[in-house]
Amino acid sequence: MPEITDIRCILLSSPYADADDPEIKKCFPNGPKRTIGMVEVTLDNGVTGLGEGYLAVFAPLVFKSIVELCAPQVIGREGHDIADRVRNLRSLCDYWSLQGAARHVIAAFEIALQDAKGKSLNVPVYDLLGGAQSDAIAIYGSGGCCDTKKQFLREFDLLDSLGIQKYKIRSAKSDILRTAWVLEEAGQRGIEVGVDMCQNLADPPQEVDDVAEFVELVHGLTDHRMIFVEEAIGPDAPEKFKQLRSRINVPVCGGEIITTPKEMIERVNNHVYDFVQPDASVMGGISAVMDVFEAAQAQNTPVVVHAWGGAAAVMASYHAAFAGGGELVEFPMLNFPLGREMMRDQGKIVNGALQRPTAAGLGLTLTPQMEARYPFDESAVYSCIMNDTDPLPDSFWAG
Repeated sequence: MPEITDIRCILLSSPYADADDPEIKKCFPNGPKRTIGMVEVTLDNGVTGLGEGYLAVFAPLVFKSIVELCAPQVIGREGHDIADRVRNLRSLCDYWSLQGAARHVIAAFEIALQDAKGKSLNVPVYDLLGGAQSDAIAIYGSGGCCDTKKQFLREFDLLDSLGIQKYKIRSAKSDILRTAWVLEEAGQRGIEVGVDMCQNLADPPQEVDDVAEFVELVHGLTDHRMIFVEEAIGPDAPEKFKQLRSRINVPVCGGEIITTPKEMIERVNNHVYDFVQPDASVMGGISAVMDVFEAAQAQNTPVVVHAWGGAAAVMASYHAAFAGGGELVEFPMLNFPLGREMMRDQGKIVNGALQRPTAAGLGLTLTPQMEARYPFDESAVYSCIMNDTDPLPDSFWAG
């Protein structure tokens, strides 16, 4: 079996979205550019694998430091025994980061090892996990970081061009008229809309009453209904998610911020969500997401993977979805050239469905030329200390 001979941390920064998007104005103080952090594993058979941890979007140098700390734990060890390598890394990190940052880094190692093993055996990663359960999975467009009608119409055009009929927007509890306008406009195009309320960054987060009132007021303005409400309550309040489920007639979902399968499975078993959203680049890797799929199937709880990082993060979650029998996945709509170059045709969407990838491993491409085009920029970080921006007046959406 091949041994791990080298570990390389790769930080790259790419243009992202556009300067007029509200999320860029609020959370990217240095403009529309995002950093991703990857681990490259090299085996003694010459094969390399790429994995990604979502931490680097927020704290790239922290990601790099933890990768450098972890590398000696796996170099010289067998590269195809992925579960053992994860145990090695957890023995180093769990005491001080059982949940949180180190789990993102362990995810990057685990995903890279899955990619390298798939390429060594010349099979896609989902074949390492029992095989794909379908040839295509329905996809929803994830965008809606918009504050003008023109921006929304641009995203509607993208959805139409790909045949996608489900769309997720971001809304605060005060965005009553804006959300109703989107539901109406989307409905005219045969597009259903879910709402992400982004409470995973809120301190303090909103209450159940706030969400129930938001849903009631929006639905009072349109005959179209939200198809889900995501991250509507703070991530540390699972009982409030359950309360919300009893208060509104809209599916309630969440989980993208949860960093261990144990915690996610406890929430599944406790029926906290109508469907769950694990992310391979956050939760400790592809195998962690597969654990969630297994537990969720026992409870008849759908799993809709979260996919909002770079190419390695997105493709890791996609492969888990194909192996786990997922029936819906997320498609990040904001422009990210580096991710598009790395994925090529392996994230292909036809008639609103993600096509089963066919290349070995995760199917990613990363060349020295690509790395040179997207050098790491220390200023390209997502800041959780949000800038205040002035919302458009209600009359804009009512007119």
